[in-house]
Amino acid sequence: MSPRLASYVPLAAALGLTLAPRGVLAAPCADLPNPVIGIGGSASKPLLAKVAAALHAIDDPIDLVYQSPGACFGITYFVDGTKITGTANYWDADGAEQTCDLALTGTEPDFGMLGVKGTLCEGVDAIPDGIAEFPGPITSWSLIASNNSSQTTISAAAVYFVYGFGAALGQVAPWTVDAELYSRNATSAALIAIALGAGIPPTKFKGNDVGTNQAMISGVGQSVNPEAALGFVSTEVADLNRDTVHTLAYQARDQTCAYWPDSTATGFDKRNVRDGHYDLWSPYNFYAPVGGDGVITNPETRRLVGFFTGEEPLPDGLPLLDIIIDNGTIPQCAMQVWRDEEIGPLYSLQPDAPCGCYYESRAAGGTDCHACAGDGDCSADAPVCRHGYCEVI
Repeated sequence: MSPRLASYVPLAAALGLTLAPRGVLAAPCADLPNPVIGIGGSASKPLLAKVAAALHAIDDPIDLVYQSPGACFGITYFVDGTKITGTANYWDADGAEQTCDLALTGTEPDFGMLGVKGTLCEGVDAIPDGIAEFPGPITSWSLIASNNSSQTTISAAAVYFVYGFGAALGQVAPWTVDAELYSRNATSAALIAIALGAGIPPTKFKGNDVGTNQAMISGVGQSVNPEAALGFVSTEVADLNRDTVHTLAYQARDQTCAYWPDSTATGFDKRNVRDGHYDLWSPYNFYAPVGGDGVITNPETRRLVGFFTGEEPLPDGLPLLDIIIDNGTIPQCAMQVWRDEEIGPLYSLQPDAPCGCYYESRAAGGTDCHACAGDGDCSADAPVCRHGYCEVI
C-alpha cells in the first residue's frame, strides 16, 4: 500500500467500517453462500446496501460484502497487490446491515468502487495491467451549508480560497472560521472532485477531517455558528438530510452563474447534472481483475458489475433502475452529457436506450413526457415507448 495511504488505515473504523460488539464474534465473510467482496468509499454504501438486499431475491443469489475505508482504497489494493483485513459489511434480504470477518491472513478484493477515476488517487500513476475500469451510475457532489445559514451559492473561486488556504486566510465571507470548515482526507472521492473543480491539489485541501459523510452532516447541520459552517458530501447524502443542511448552488470556473444539481433548490430531478449545467459529478467506477479479453475473470463479480453497466441482463427480482433512482444516483441512460476526464470538458450523450422521462417521473414525481403503453402511442419526435414514456430513440 502507498505509504501515504497507509497513514489513513488507523482511521478505517471511523471511515465506515462496522465493528462487532465487544465479546461478539462476527461470522467469517468467506462462509457466506456466494460472497463478492468489494472495497471503496462510503458514499456508495447506501446504494450497495439496497442492491445487496435485492440480490437475495434473484436466481443464483449474490452476497455483496463491502468494506468502506475511503474511495481511494478501491484502487490502491490492486495497485499494491495487498489484501484487505478486519471486518466488512453485508446485508440480509430485509436490508439489515450485518458484519463479517475477513480472513486473518487477508482477503483479495473482488472489486473496488470509487466515485472518481483511480488515477486521481495519491500514489496511483496508472491502472495496473490486468485491472479494468467499468463506469456505473452517476453521483454528484454537494457543497453544503446549515439550514440555519442564509447562504445559497458558492463559486469555484470561493472554494479555491476557502479550502485552498484555510477559512481564516482565504477570507471569503462568511466562511472565515477555521473551526467551521469541515473536510475529509485525500482518499475521499468528494474531496478529490471538488478539489479538481476549484484547482486545489487534493493533498493540499484544508479543513477539519471529520471522517464520514454522517459526521459531515452533523458538523455542518448542528453548527453553533451556522453562517460560517461549510462542508461537502455526495448529493444523495445531502438530499437525505435536507431537514438539517442544503446544497449550495455552484458556479464552476467557466460559468457566469451558479446552478443547483436539480432545476430548483427543492427539486429532485437532477436536471442540471444530466444536462451539464452543474459541474460537480462523476460516475461510480468499478475496478476488477480482467483477462486478456478485458472480461472480468471472476464470474460472480462479472455478474454483479455487469448488472450496473448493462453488460449483464437484469434477472427477475432485481429492479436495479428503480434502486439507482430511488437512491438519488443517476443511471447513465438518463444522462444527456458525458465527460472522459474527471470534472473535464463535456460532450453530448445520446444513450442507446434513454430513460430520462422515466427517471424524472420517478425521481421528481412527474414529467412532461408523453405516457405510453407502446410505440404506437408515441409521435415522430419521440417515437419509442420505454418504461411507459415516449423517448427520442
